[in-house]
Amino acid sequence: MAKIVNTDQAPAAIGPYVQAVDLGNTLFASGQLPIDPVSGEMPLNIEDQARQSLANVKAIVTSAGYSVNNIIKTTVFLKDLNDFAAVNAVYEAFFKDNNAPFPARSCVQVAKLPKDASIEVEVIAAK
Repeated sequence: MAKIVNTDQAPAAIGPYVQAVDLGNTLFASGQLPIDPVSGEMPLNIEDQARQSLANVKAIVTSAGYSVNNIIKTTVFLKDLNDFAAVNAVYEAFFKDNNAPFPARSCVQVAKLPKDASIEVEVIAAK
């Protein structure tokens, strides 16, 4: 049976969806914008936005009883693919700082993201 995951350590869903769905051994997390869950604010530069999106992902994953080590797939949505190198540096540091292997990944440029964010990150984790 699927379990809905909801934590106040990540921003609340801004539409008709949930933060994540846990199937018991696989977690599907919705895309995370770079919104600080406490202040509701979004950083201005792409590096800080990437850090915040990944922090939100980690909060959801850990609240469901998984860890960053369990992340097996990420999808990174960028408003501007010229930010690829800057995001890659933050992304690499995130996984290294959490002593986690790099997961499979897709990274695509999109025309627009909700709240005019520059990045959104979604993940799949498995135990």
